[in-house]
Amino acid sequence: MEQYEPDRLSPAQVAAMRRSLRNGRAAMTRRSLLRASTGGALALGGLGALSACGIPAAGKSQGGVSADDHSAKEKVVNFSNWPEYIDVDDSGKHHPTLDAFRKQTGIAVKYTEDINDNDEFFGKIQPQLAAGQDTGRDLIVLTDWLAARMIRLGYVQKLDASHLPHAFANLSDQFRSPDWDPGRAYSYPWQGISTVIAFNKKALDGVEVKSVSDLLDNPALKGRVGLLTEMRDTVGMTMLDMGKDPAKFTADDYDAVIARLQKAVDRGQIRRFTGNDYTSDLSKGDLAACVAWAGDIVQLQADNPDVGYVIPDSGYMTSTDNMLIPNKARHKTNAERLIDYYYELEPAAELAAYINYVSPVANVKPYLAKIDKSAADNPLILPDKATQAKSHAFRSLSSKEETAYQQKFAKLTGA
Repeated sequence: MEQYEPDRLSPAQVAAMRRSLRNGRAAMTRRSLLRASTGGALALGGLGALSACGIPAAGKSQGGVSADDHSAKEKVVNFSNWPEYIDVDDSGKHHPTLDAFRKQTGIAVKYTEDINDNDEFFGKIQPQLAAGQDTGRDLIVLTDWLAARMIRLGYVQKLDASHLPHAFANLSDQFRSPDWDPGRAYSYPWQGISTVIAFNKKALDGVEVKSVSDLLDNPALKGRVGLLTEMRDTVGMTMLDMGKDPAKFTADDYDAVIARLQKAVDRGQIRRFTGNDYTSDLSKGDLAACVAWAGDIVQLQADNPDVGYVIPDSGYMTSTDNMLIPNKARHKTNAERLIDYYYELEPAAELAAYINYVSPVANVKPYLAKIDKSAADNPLILPDKATQAKSHAFRSLSSKEETAYQQKFAKLTGA
C-alpha cells in the first residue's frame, strides 16, 4: 500500500494561516459572527508540535478506511460544522432542519460548532486519522483546499452513491466535478462561496467599476481599493482579468499576476489587503471598491443601499465548504442520509434562506421563493445559468506549490 507523509506546514503556510486567523476567510463570518479561532496561538503551536513529533504516515487506500457501520442500531450522526453556519429558530436553541431530519428518519444529530479554522481543525483530528482511529465525528465540513488534502491523504471515506439519490440528482452543475474530487466521490458541498467586486456608489461618485483592471489601473480610485488577504481569491480574480484560467495556470502565469499586483501596490492604488474587515470600510465609503465575498455583500445591502456589486465579464471565483465522512466514522450510512437530506429541496431552501451563501442545490428557487422571494431572486445566493457559467475554481496545489505561492503572496501583501 502506498504511504503518504502528512503534509507539514512550511513557514509560508504558517504565515498564511496567521493571516487567515487574523483577517482572512477564517475570520469571515457565518452570518456576521467571527469564525476565527480564539485559540489561534494554541492552534499554531499545536500544528508545529505535530510537525515535530513524527506522526506516522497515513495509509492511502481507495475510499479511505471504513469501520463497522453501527447506523442500523445507533440512530445518531455526530456532525461537526463551523459556527453560525446553519438555520436557528427564534429561541436560538434549535436547528429546524435538523429537527425535521430527526422526525423524518428517526436519526438524531449531535451537532457541534467546533470548526473555527481549517488548519486548526486539521491539527486536531490528524493524529487520530494518521493512527487509524475514530475521530468521534461522522460528518465534517471543510473548505475545498483542505478537503482535497484529506482525500489525497486517504483520510476520508468514499461515499455510497446508492445512499445519495437527491444529492446526485440535485447538485448544481457548477459544483459537480472539481479537479480534487472528480464526480464527487468523496464529498458534497455544504455551501458555495463566491468572490466578486463590490463598491460604494456614493464613494465612487460616478466612477465606473466593472473589472479588476478598473480597480488596479484607474487613478481616480488611487488609495481607495481593497484586495483580499486570501491568496486564491485575489490572485484568482486577477488571473481571470488577465485572461488566464485559475484551473490550469502555470508558475509563470502566477508570477505575472504577482507582478501586476505589485505595480498597483507600488503606485499606492491599493489602500490595503483585508479579510472580512473590509465590510466596515466599504459601508463607510473609505473603500470605494474592493474584491469581496458575496455572502458579506448580501448582508451589507440589507442595511446600506449604496453598496453594490458587479460580476466582471472575465468571470469570478467560487470555492466550496464540503461535507466529508472521516475514516473510521461509526455511523457512515446515517451521515450519508444527512448529506442527502440537505439536497432535498425544502431543507435546502430553508438553509439558504437563513445563511445567505450560494446554495449548491439546483432547482431550489421556487422553494426558496416561498420563504424569501428576494433571496430567491438574488444571483449571489442562487446564481442563474449565465452567472454559473462565469464561475471559476482555483486548481488544487501541491504542497510545494502552496509553499512557493504563499511566500510570493506574503511578500506582496507585506504579511
